[in-house]
Amino acid sequence: MDTTTHFPAPTDHARPSNAGVADPLAGSFITSYAGVIAFLAVADEGSFSRASDRLGIGRSAVSRSVQKLEAQLDARLFHRTTRSTALTREGELFYRNCQPGVARIVQALEDLRELRDGPPHGHLRIHSNPGFGRKVIAPLLHGFHAQYPDITLELLLDDRPADFIVDRIDVSFRDGRMEDSDIVARQLIPMQMITCASPAYAEAKGLPRRVDELAGHRCINYRTATGRIREWEFKIDGYAKRHLPPAQHTFNDLDLILQAVLHGQGIAQLPAYLVCELVNNRKLTVCLAQHAPDDGGHYLCYLSRKQLPARIRVFIDHVTEQARSLDLQCLTTLANAPST
Repeated sequence: MDTTTHFPAPTDHARPSNAGVADPLAGSFITSYAGVIAFLAVADEGSFSRASDRLGIGRSAVSRSVQKLEAQLDARLFHRTTRSTALTREGELFYRNCQPGVARIVQALEDLRELRDGPPHGHLRIHSNPGFGRKVIAPLLHGFHAQYPDITLELLLDDRPADFIVDRIDVSFRDGRMEDSDIVARQLIPMQMITCASPAYAEAKGLPRRVDELAGHRCINYRTATGRIREWEFKIDGYAKRHLPPAQHTFNDLDLILQAVLHGQGIAQLPAYLVCELVNNRKLTVCLAQHAPDDGGHYLCYLSRKQLPARIRVFIDHVTEQARSLDLQCLTTLANAPST
């Protein structure tokens, strides 16, 4: 989302009729408006010359606007040398505070433009954790693009939570709801966690019948983006329990864990979307199904808005319909079965 190029220029008829009355807001509006836009462009581009190219004005005009803004704020916003331009600490703070407001103004302009111009179009920036993004979301993008060829797509795979403002994210997929009142979180599909091993491992080492028997097996753990080891989840006697078995291997990527399990290196607890097809094809064996935890849910998240842009709205509808038609609940028939 471009935070600088969509702003209309101030016009004379927009000025209040009582222009002669001292008003701090009115008196500083023109300087602040130009200065903030110039400041954001320089901060984004890392250079006054590149900012001038982006804004379509001279480098000296960009420099003057930033200098006037610094004088207004009585603060230095950039460290300037002949070779580089970098934000000061005050500049970093001002940049963070400006971004949400500017992003909302630009979005408001884009929303109205979409309503005026008809069919959904524009750019969509999508965020997901790598496993869910590769296995579920990426395959659904082909059908969406065929239906809406005027919408360009960008899929970012990252285990870290999305920052909707800084990373300019339109839609994010995550496991579990977000505790943020500005974010709408809609459950896309349930999230079953499957404890599984390869048939070769089961034949050679056997499988646990109780959770406490995991200590006697080769377990494979997952290290999250925050650096902690994710605990395994179970339901025992009607209560949710967390358990962290000793690990033979630890990986920070679910696909690596899956490959290790398929090669008979141990037991792991993995999300159903990664293993259902393999379970159905008997390439993986489920264990401790009677202690499977309650579904946590995969959530589709986006910024709370009264009027969603058409490109986001049609994407949400498409992904929701297609994802819910997938067969990703491989514990449906196993949840009440005895341990393997």
